[in-house]
Amino acid sequence: MFRSKVKALRLLQLGYTLRHTASCSRLVLGIETSCDDTGAAVLDETGAILGESLHSQKEVHLRTGGIIPTVAQQLHRENIERVVQEALERSGVAPSQLAAIATTVKPGLALSLGVGLEFTRQLVRRHDKPFIPIHHMEAHALTVRMLQPVSFPFLVLLVSGGHSLLAVARGVEDFLLLGHALDEAPGDTLDKVARRLSLVKHPQCSSLSGGQAIELLAQDGDRTKFSFRTPMGQTHDCCFSFAGLRNQITMTIMKKEAEEGVEEGTLLKCVNDIAAAAQHTVAAHLAKRTHRAILFCKANGLLPPSSPTLVLSGGVASNQYIRKALTIVTEMTGLHLICPPAKFCTDNGVMIAWNGVERLREGKGILAPDVDVCYEPRAPLGVDITAEVKAAAIRLPHLKMKIPS
Repeated sequence: MFRSKVKALRLLQLGYTLRHTASCSRLVLGIETSCDDTGAAVLDETGAILGESLHSQKEVHLRTGGIIPTVAQQLHRENIERVVQEALERSGVAPSQLAAIATTVKPGLALSLGVGLEFTRQLVRRHDKPFIPIHHMEAHALTVRMLQPVSFPFLVLLVSGGHSLLAVARGVEDFLLLGHALDEAPGDTLDKVARRLSLVKHPQCSSLSGGQAIELLAQDGDRTKFSFRTPMGQTHDCCFSFAGLRNQITMTIMKKEAEEGVEEGTLLKCVNDIAAAAQHTVAAHLAKRTHRAILFCKANGLLPPSSPTLVLSGGVASNQYIRKALTIVTEMTGLHLICPPAKFCTDNGVMIAWNGVERLREGKGILAPDVDVCYEPRAPLGVDITAEVKAAAIRLPHLKMKIPS
């Protein structure tokens, strides 16, 4: 009885979608509020960006020393209507012309997700438009397909301030999860290290995010002055852990403060060297886990034998040093590394709209406007096969990470 009801609901939704998309040009509005950026964009079915708008909260959170969820929520509330209206006006598209509206509903900060979902709920019901709920990490993974032809399957490494994962993308909503963060994400680690180093006081870094400040100062640093252990060296899987590394770095900072006779909050003389060593160890950890993921995929036929691809995306993917580290791995293993431009790596409405376009094209996850949807602060991507990866216990061949600065 239950299955028949579910089938009937899906048929009703499909019929609704076909009626509406047949009468509309296939234009999708994407809305993003999963963390601290309020983004919106209108795309057509070819991936052309007709109009977009983005409000960043970075400066506010730099002053407070990190993202405060209630502050992020309030800023989303204050800006979402303007951001969406700007995207529509710049595209020259009226809501009545949209084929669907796509919005991030998982994962992310609960209070931030709630703002985007509530605004979208009102919008789709007011204009009687199909609603496409979007998984934030799925959108990051698929963004590259908007920019160039990348066929399934491909390996994807998603790294940001809130997430890190390795997965095989086999289809628009078909992923195999090979590894994920066990504690904190790499972007979060770099931001916290930057705060502990008080980089906001550095004349070159006052307006930069923590990760950007680390990357900038590392360019003039000597990473060999400090030796941090790469995490999980004896754990032969593809999961990530950065909390222990951050503790190593914090202990080193405290030791250097004592040696220089300065209090916490004072810029150290060796700040560039610490930044360089921290960045290198994060890059090495990401590279080694990715190397194992590639070997696992090859052993199990999960990637095509000719021209296999690794896609690197997410905010941390903008870091050029990390890109170079992964280039060493892909060149050794015969994969083609693709990184979207930096502006498409960070959170934005474009990637959400594109995910909506791909789902609309395949008729997947398209809901009628009156269907209730809940946001999910925690939501894994795809089918979790991390246990199988760990059971394979793949040992890595020696690979020197001689990364040019």
